Amino acid sequence: MKKIRNFCIIAHIDHGKSTLADRLLEATDTVSKRDMQEQLLDDMDLERERGITIKSHAIQMNHHHDGSEYILNLIDTPGHVDFSYEVSRSIAACEGALLIVDASQGIEAQTISNLYLAMEHDLEIIPVINKIDLPGAQPEEVKDQIVELLGIDGDDVVYASAKEGIGIDDILEAIINRIPAPKGDPNEPLQAMIFDSVFNSYRGIEVIFRVFNGELKKGDKVKFINTGKTYDADEVGVLKLDQVPADKIGTGNVGYLISGIKVAREVKVGDTITHVERPCSVSVKGFEDVKPMVFAGIYPVETSEYEELRASMEKLQLNDASLVWEPETSVALGFGFRCGFLGMLHMDIVQERLEREFNMTVITTVPSVQFRAVKTDGTFADVNAPAEMPEPNTISHIEEPFIRAQIITKADYIGPIIALCIDKRGLIKNQFYLTSDRVELTFELPLAEIVFDFYDRLKTISRGYASLDYELIGYQQSNMVKLDILLNGDKVDALSAIVHRDKAYDWGKRLCEKLRKLIPRQMFEIAIQASIGTKIIARESVSAMRKNVLAKCYGGDITRKRKLLEKQKKGKKRMRSVGNVEIPQEAFMAVLKLD
Repeated sequence: MKKIRNFCIIAHIDHGKSTLADRLLEATDTVSKRDMQEQLLDDMDLERERGITIKSHAIQMNHHHDGSEYILNLIDTPGHVDFSYEVSRSIAACEGALLIVDASQGIEAQTISNLYLAMEHDLEIIPVINKIDLPGAQPEEVKDQIVELLGIDGDDVVYASAKEGIGIDDILEAIINRIPAPKGDPNEPLQAMIFDSVFNSYRGIEVIFRVFNGELKKGDKVKFINTGKTYDADEVGVLKLDQVPADKIGTGNVGYLISGIKVAREVKVGDTITHVERPCSVSVKGFEDVKPMVFAGIYPVETSEYEELRASMEKLQLNDASLVWEPETSVALGFGFRCGFLGMLHMDIVQERLEREFNMTVITTVPSVQFRAVKTDGTFADVNAPAEMPEPNTISHIEEPFIRAQIITKADYIGPIIALCIDKRGLIKNQFYLTSDRVELTFELPLAEIVFDFYDRLKTISRGYASLDYELIGYQQSNMVKLDILLNGDKVDALSAIVHRDKAYDWGKRLCEKLRKLIPRQMFEIAIQASIGTKIIARESVSAMRKNVLAKCYGGDITRKRKLLEKQKKGKKRMRSVGNVEIPQEAFMAVLKLD
């Protein structure tokens, strides 16, 4: 146990976590030169295409130092705020963290957020200033920022360039000398925490765990405390680049377990594994349940694929524990699921993964946040979708979730950023200069306003410099209304939205204009209307495609033409009453791109 070190790499987006992980794997000869490739641990196609880490990846390295061999368990984590749940789970399985800061960008919002997560779990923090080889690098300035933030000695900061391989030995030495060995008693009953799981179509569900007390041997009978299910440990082992089977996983170590689990619901991330014969008395205090920020409906394009979509969602949830879902029905789209995501990027990735990994074609409805309707009798009702909104006469008022947003930016962009936040109904709470040129702004904003395009606009205004981190602070009363979209007088529940009354008219008008362009012309006229309750606030029409029935009338009396036109008009009217409007998928996403 004294020779084991468990650590994770945390940082803001694009500060070089995955590249540093590559160098550590090379330096410890975990990966042969032939197998080496850029961002080796990002094994998903999506991660490679977008250049972001979506999943945490655990891997074990062996390193010789001062004549002893050490076991280093590394977890590479994502940097984007939408995947912070992955980070919190990785932190719960470690004793130390490498905090990577870009020498040219300095400390950013997500750096601070991830740092606080690590500090709450009493992790040993090793600050690393990365990318010191860049022409715009300012290592000394960034070092001063880190010293001020962490209150540590400047000599504890490690300088490195993951791309050039500079400072890698110093990092490995710091890991061995500064991160404490895991504590635990090998003689106690088995107590291990599940911090990840993967679905393998041949071998069932692979569980990745960290042992806190006792040890897990191959062939043991184990029990998952939360679900109460028992299994045989058919195979245990450690995670190198490939899985390496072992006879046992000792205290403090990280490993995987295969026991032929077929049902995805039986594995809960954060659950505790123990022996059936000699169970542990308390389960490991894992990490709190995930709080979804954005809700959207996911529906199969073909209603017959509903069960298949359910199975795909269960398998995806194993790999992405921050996805929350429950079945729901929609008048327009049939049976589907109401899903909770941590943000828009998370939603985008889930939809993409369903299409790629499970070959499911799905329709995603307009995202919304969870409102709370306070009824006249004083009871509360959670509203995750506009369709769940109670009748207006039963509601006393509506409350919406507010967040505290921390924006770190260059001083030049303060004005436009404050203007953006005020436009989004935000209140500025604090303004704090980290250095003469970098400012931390704190705002309180409604979550509904930042869901769609806030992050993109923030990046545009600040030329990519500003960074955002946010946390939920609770509900506040707001003047919200339900905006319905009607096509030929029929409500389309998938296009309804809950918006602030001041913005409802503008929103309704723009949405109708957008839908007019997106809905294909039919043989009959389509009326697109936006309404609040029974009051119509905007209307657009998609004119009918019509055959030229007058083509055969060359000259002649006007009554002949009029007769033909009247006949056509009657036909259109009848067609309108029986025809139904096909809505393309782009129309559902139109709401996101209203600007």
